Amino acid sequence: MSEVVLDGHSLTVEDVVAVARNGARVSVAAEARERALRAREIVEKAAAGAEAVYGINTGFGKLAHVRIAPDQLRQLQRNLILSHCVGVGAPLPVPIVRAIMLLRANVLLKETSGVRPLLAERLADLLNAGIHPVVPEQGSVGASGDLAPLSHVALALMGEGEVEFKSRRVGARAALEEAGISPVEYEVKEGLAFINGTQAQTAILALLVHDSENLWRSAHGAAAMSLEALRGTPVPFDERIHRVRPHPGQLASAALMRELLADSEIRESHRVGDPRVQDAYSLRCIPQVLGSVRDAIDFARRTLEIELNAATDNPLVFGEELLSGGNFHGQPVALALDLLTIALTTLAGIAERRIEALLNPDLSQGLPAFLTPHAGLQSGFMMIQVMAASLVAECRTLCAPASVQSIPTDANQEDVVPMGMAAAVKARRVLANAQRVVAAELICGAQGLEFLKPLKPGRGVQQVYERVRRLVSPLIEDRPLTDDVERVAQQLAVEAIV
Repeated sequence: MSEVVLDGHSLTVEDVVAVARNGARVSVAAEARERALRAREIVEKAAAGAEAVYGINTGFGKLAHVRIAPDQLRQLQRNLILSHCVGVGAPLPVPIVRAIMLLRANVLLKETSGVRPLLAERLADLLNAGIHPVVPEQGSVGASGDLAPLSHVALALMGEGEVEFKSRRVGARAALEEAGISPVEYEVKEGLAFINGTQAQTAILALLVHDSENLWRSAHGAAAMSLEALRGTPVPFDERIHRVRPHPGQLASAALMRELLADSEIRESHRVGDPRVQDAYSLRCIPQVLGSVRDAIDFARRTLEIELNAATDNPLVFGEELLSGGNFHGQPVALALDLLTIALTTLAGIAERRIEALLNPDLSQGLPAFLTPHAGLQSGFMMIQVMAASLVAECRTLCAPASVQSIPTDANQEDVVPMGMAAAVKARRVLANAQRVVAAELICGAQGLEFLKPLKPGRGVQQVYERVRRLVSPLIEDRPLTDDVERVAQQLAVEAIV
């Protein structure tokens, strides 16, 4: 099993996936530990001084003007965690919780945080022991960070609240005792540092970016197979067309389509004598549409790669100074999540149009209606397009951006908030829908190729066809299709089919 070593500066998307989904172990780099200890000395010096320093010897948010007595500073941090555990709704899935814990540990190791390295080490201990705090999905506006979700994680380190451990839900203290891990008592600044940050919404963004990149490739496999089944032309993917409009995603999309369609016997069969001049946009404009999707995913990745190693708590330690600012604000992440939601909806929408073309005898270039040899007696894939239409419609309703839906909080101290977790929840739903729509197109495209045999599609399409056929058999007689769609969608969630 691989290991991810945290230093506060070099965490990658691939590291997040390895820990969140593949159970990679986590440790803390020795040099990061030393840096954290030096920064901690500055915080303790400030706490012992006479000057008011936000979050160290004052209240929080609107209560920042309230000075806290030295003998109450520990209680201040404990009260902060307890009072901010107001998450509601369904628990986040374990992989997302693991990603949150990893990201929070990484940020706490930065020299700007000023907390003991013990906090990051305890998070690593929990990850390695398979102890996962129960973190409700709803309740964060993402302004002073993801306060509620991160508080539920912080609560578990205290040995309070509930965790998932060994496939059961138990009290945190019992799980820590069984694993031989001591609870944490938060010292000055540490509770605030733990929950000021964007790590819940960023954790979801990390997994979404990884999965969206995989789905983008799979969507090309589906598109290329549909184009072959519909006996479309590959001419629109000619490199010369795309060099004169050189958006990076468009160039990459056209190149991938050329690769998938190379050496197609189906193409050769209709090269001469085909009366059609141009295909419909859902075939002809694949690079322009899916290329734009790729550029949006790349924007989300760039935002993510910065945020993974960014200082997002408050106040921040710079040399001998502590500066209070707003790096905990989740607007960059929320915007990336909203854009990703729109991009994935676009990907699903064009896939649904090709499903319609495959099934509709007025559009399918001689394929039987609904891809069944006994149309009328059998309905074939009629309802798979209905299902896809339903999911695409839902995706479109979820495209209303959360990142502009600010509602002031904390007695108007937090008067502009990004609603990043709302954006993350919507994006997760849209990704799952898009995976199912692409799965539906793959199933329909493979079925369409059955009627063109013995002609073979392009080399890449043939490989995609064979992978689909390992999951779903050809439709000969009507059968329930739910399991077929879910089986392929689950595979797409694990890896790209291309």
